[in-house]
Amino acid sequence: MVDYHAANNQHSSGGPPTYMEQENDWDRDLLLDPAWEKQQRKTFTAWCNSHLRKAGTQIENIEEDFRDGLKLMLLLEVISGERLPKPERGKMRVHKINNVNKALDFIASKGVKLVSIGAEEIVDGNAKMTLGMIWTIILRFAIQDISVEETSAKEGLLLWCQRKTAPYKNVNVQNFHISWKDGLAFNALIHRHRPELIDYDKLRKDDAVTNLNNAFEVAEKYLDIPKMLDAEDIVNTARPDEKAIMTYVSSFYHAFSGAQKAETAANRICKVLAVNQENEHLMEDYEKLASDLLEWIRRTIPWLENRTPEKTMAEMQQKLEDFRDYRRVHKPPKVQEKCQLEINFNTLQTKLRLSNRPAFMPSEGRMVSDINGAWHTLEGAEKGYEEWLLNEIRRLERLDHLAEKFRQKAAIHESWTDGKEAMLTQKDYETASLSEVKALLRKHEAFESDLAAHQDRVEQIAAIAQELNELDYYDSPSVNARCQKICDQWDSLGALTQSRRESLERTEKQLESIDELYLEYAKRAAPFNNWMEGAMEDLQDMFIVHNIEEIQGLITAHEQFKSTLPEANKERQAIQAIQAEVQKIAQYNGIKLSGTNPYTTITPESIDSKWEQAQQLVPQRDQALQEELSKQQSNDHLRRKFATQANIVGPWIQTKMEEIGRISIEMNGTLEDQLTNLREYEQSIIEYKPNIDQLEGDHQLIQEALIFDNKYTAYTMEHLRVGWEQLLTTIARTINEIENQILTRDAKGISQEQLHEYRASFNHFDKVRDPQLVYCLLVLHFLYLVILLISCFNIMVPLKKIQLHKINIPTHRNESIPSFISNIYIYIIT
Repeated sequence: MVDYHAANNQHSSGGPPTYMEQENDWDRDLLLDPAWEKQQRKTFTAWCNSHLRKAGTQIENIEEDFRDGLKLMLLLEVISGERLPKPERGKMRVHKINNVNKALDFIASKGVKLVSIGAEEIVDGNAKMTLGMIWTIILRFAIQDISVEETSAKEGLLLWCQRKTAPYKNVNVQNFHISWKDGLAFNALIHRHRPELIDYDKLRKDDAVTNLNNAFEVAEKYLDIPKMLDAEDIVNTARPDEKAIMTYVSSFYHAFSGAQKAETAANRICKVLAVNQENEHLMEDYEKLASDLLEWIRRTIPWLENRTPEKTMAEMQQKLEDFRDYRRVHKPPKVQEKCQLEINFNTLQTKLRLSNRPAFMPSEGRMVSDINGAWHTLEGAEKGYEEWLLNEIRRLERLDHLAEKFRQKAAIHESWTDGKEAMLTQKDYETASLSEVKALLRKHEAFESDLAAHQDRVEQIAAIAQELNELDYYDSPSVNARCQKICDQWDSLGALTQSRRESLERTEKQLESIDELYLEYAKRAAPFNNWMEGAMEDLQDMFIVHNIEEIQGLITAHEQFKSTLPEANKERQAIQAIQAEVQKIAQYNGIKLSGTNPYTTITPESIDSKWEQAQQLVPQRDQALQEELSKQQSNDHLRRKFATQANIVGPWIQTKMEEIGRISIEMNGTLEDQLTNLREYEQSIIEYKPNIDQLEGDHQLIQEALIFDNKYTAYTMEHLRVGWEQLLTTIARTINEIENQILTRDAKGISQEQLHEYRASFNHFDKVRDPQLVYCLLVLHFLYLVILLISCFNIMVPLKKIQLHKINIPTHRNESIPSFISNIYIYIIT
């Protein structure tokens, strides 16, 4: 990290502290407060954008957008009006650090001491350091030049605010935090300079948010001061951030500074005197710093030019550590001193030039060029010393590295070979199965590949030992002995590997013939076993049928299955013969079989067992199918029996219903004759009841047999019951109507001729004997009885002519009764 804080940061005694020494005590820990950090982010971002927009750009994230240094350099050019060195456009970290260093150098050239703020922190997006840097820029370029009555910077800005807001009630500016929370101080500043923009008397002290927003909006709209604060952040914070308030208030100062130019001119003379005094101090500081720095360079160069080599690595390491201490501890303060010296020199020359004073000429040998020359000589010696140290260390490290590399590789190789000779001499393949022998062979092939791969390590071990001998390594004898042991063991492993391969291949050929039989057995046993399991599952499968056709289909399928059993038995015998052949070959060649067939878990015993079970299940299945066939034949007989009777009873009920409809309309003779005929007809219907009872009995048997369908008839017992009940109800209702007619006739004295006329009218309307008219005619029957009753009692009710589809209702009893009924019927139908 480049530290711009000079090692000797104390000013000469008796001199007043500069504005930066007063303000450099900003508390970085406060930046860890989220509320303060949020206020500073917004305020500093808005302040930067207020200047960057003059260059046609802006920032969004203050710690991210300044990381490459480009916008930081642009910001400094805008606020200073000066040109900075050309920035580097590369995207690498070193380019960004160089750009930020150029910006920091420019800030330092303006007399600013950046305490512990380095380019690396800015490039890394360190929010704390970035905010500190921006605050330093704000102090230098926005607050430093504020001067009110011999006070400057922060004190001057505070005094200016106090003077401007003094006449306003409820405003007492004592600081840059609490005094501004209610927003009245902001509004007072604006009203003091632009009273037409704010009606101050309408503002209330207890409405801080409204006051703050009013001031911020007016400043942004009419004074071109961007909104740098949030009213809610200020109100909700116990102590608003001082730096954010100062930054925003300084914008008001600069906006209204035109009105104070006269006051500033009066103080300028005093400032010139102070500048001259400060220039004298800067000259003295330069002379002292230049002398101290040159003396340190003269003492350091001889030490860096010493090239006496050391014999051991420890001694060289100590030299390197001393050099690193020089780089870390001794040189950085001197770098800062040199930088500060150049900054002081440039600042002094600038101030002298601005004051029209002669340029400062340092003592002989203490010019900036002299210091740069001495510094260049120092860096040359430093570079040479570092290169010499590194070369010497590399030389010693090479020997140590080779020795350690030899030990590591030798240890790895010895660890790998441990147990390998015992593995190669074992006879595990003599009792192994074919699959196990093949696995051992593949494992041996993998070992051979591994062995070949380790050939390179053995060669590397030998090569390292040879190089150590050539470099005259002090422990070469032990290295050579260990290397020879490794090479001898390697040759032994190669011979054992070849011998084991030959034994494995010979055993593999002996077992392949047996394995082929095992494979053939597995290929034929698996499908045969699956067929037997499926057959046993089918033989034990439950079946549910509802008719003869379904059970006959099952019987047919079962017979087809039984026809395949002879061929299946032949396949079983062939499979068993394969297993017998395996046993025969094993006995002949003296081979000890390691276990069961490796290709299948199906044993000859399990095949015979399942075959016996299937043989036992076949007759059981035959018996179950025959029993179900008998049951379905019995059910079919019940269906036919019920259907035969139902096909007779159903049409009979329908015929009787139609006959009753015709009788009720076509009855002739007296009412008593009609009643007698209907009762005889009713008796004939009742006598048919046994047929219904027989059907009920057949239906009961069907239900007990759980028969739910009958393809031989469309009639169900429920339909026949309903038809029978309707038949009985209809004949009973017809008889009741005749009885009521007799009672009405006898009570009212209606003649037989009138009844005949009524019947003729009915027949007139139902010439086609349409059953759908029966109900309408019955309704007319009751209406006609009412009219007859009215006629019998000579009740003269005056009726008016009523037009119903242009048909007149008669108003005199002598008019035609059939004509009247016809008119009523037409009216109802319409």
